[in-house]
Amino acid sequence: MIRLKEVYNNKIRKDLMDKFKYKNINEVPKIEKIIVSCVTKDCVQNAKVADSIATDLAQITGQKAVTTRAKNSIATFKLREGQPLGAMVTLRGRQMYEFLDRLINFSLPRVKDFRGLNANGFDGRGNYAMGIKEQIIFPEINYDKIDKIRGLGIVFTTTAKTNDEGRELLRAFGMPFKE
Repeated sequence: MIRLKEVYNNKIRKDLMDKFKYKNINEVPKIEKIIVSCVTKDCVQNAKVADSIATDLAQITGQKAVTTRAKNSIATFKLREGQPLGAMVTLRGRQMYEFLDRLINFSLPRVKDFRGLNANGFDGRGNYAMGIKEQIIFPEINYDKIDKIRGLGIVFTTTAKTNDEGRELLRAFGMPFKE
C-alpha cells in the first residue's frame, strides 16, 4: 500500500507549488479532515438502526463513530429533539490517509458502472462532498451481516482557497474525476 502522506510531502506539494506558483511551501493546500456520515429516516422509527450505522462506519473507517442527534423537534416528521438520526466519523492524520487510499484504490473501482466522480461537488472554497449509494462497496463490510443497504456522505475538507486548487489537490492524490 502506498503511503499517501509521504507521497504528498515529496511529490504532490512540489507539483502544486509549480502549477499555482506559490512562493512558500506552506501555501500549498492540504487535506485537513475527511468526514464520513450516514443519516437515515429509519432511525426515527427504530433507534437501534443508529447503532447498526455506527458499527458499519467503525468497520469502514477503523475509528469509533459518533451518533448524530436531532437538534430540533419537527412534528410533521415525528422527530423529537435529541433523537438519534445516524452516525458520523471525522478522520484526521494517518487514519485519514489510509481511508483515502482504500477509497480510491479499492472501493470506488468496485462501484458498478463507475465513470468517475462529479467534479461539481466543490463548495467554492476547495472542499469536496460526494455521496456513495451503497456501503457494501467497502471490502470491510460483510454483505451477509448488514440489515439494509444505505448510502454514505463523504466530505473532504481542504485548506485550498479555490475550487481549482482543491480539485488539483484531490486529483494529485488520485481521485478519479470525470473530465
